[in-house]
Amino acid sequence: MRLAELSERSGVAIATIKYYLREGLLPPGHRVSATTADYDDGHLRRLRLVRAMIQVGQVGQVPVATVREVLRHVDDDSLGRTIRLGTAQWALPEEPGPGDQQGDDEAVVTARAEVGVLGWSTARELGDLSPVHRSLVAWVATLIRLGHPWDAALMAPYARLMHQAAVRDLDLVEAYPSEAQKAEAAVAAAILFQPVLKALHRLAQEEESARRYGLS
Repeated sequence: MRLAELSERSGVAIATIKYYLREGLLPPGHRVSATTADYDDGHLRRLRLVRAMIQVGQVGQVPVATVREVLRHVDDDSLGRTIRLGTAQWALPEEPGPGDQQGDDEAVVTARAEVGVLGWSTARELGDLSPVHRSLVAWVATLIRLGHPWDAALMAPYARLMHQAAVRDLDLVEAYPSEAQKAEAAVAAAILFQPVLKALHRLAQEEESARRYGLS
């Protein structure tokens, strides 16, 4: 397809597509003349992913530099699948949290210990190298500081539910034919599915509350 058709099919203005091309967020088209290039479904798929990151993101709009970093990992054929998916997702910004509370105070030490006994060996091995692990430890430490009981026994049932969700996520990812498409799908899921899961969780709480206590 030509640039005009790519714009029409994606809903993205031609000027914006040209900007993404200049910034390296979208690979160049297949040159057919000095002034004309063709684009394919891969460009359309990548364009939709870029728009999802920039327009939606996990915490609002994601900076172009961050999008470029994520896509660098997505396109890195030298990485194994686990590292490729992980580094691409690690490059995404985390939701605003309680701050980088990764010192050695009692609450953080306790939180690390509680998170460490969930049974996830990779999480234990990576530890604070993972921004997601650091975020979880910070949140658990905050709960402990505020006097809310939140230990491994309470977390374990939620962890099992999240593992089931992760299995479903990767089942969907594996349906894509290429490694780059798998990585793109994983990033898109992190950006777009998590708000859906959060909303489903809240709706489920409303349903269970009405079931237990009625609507009065």
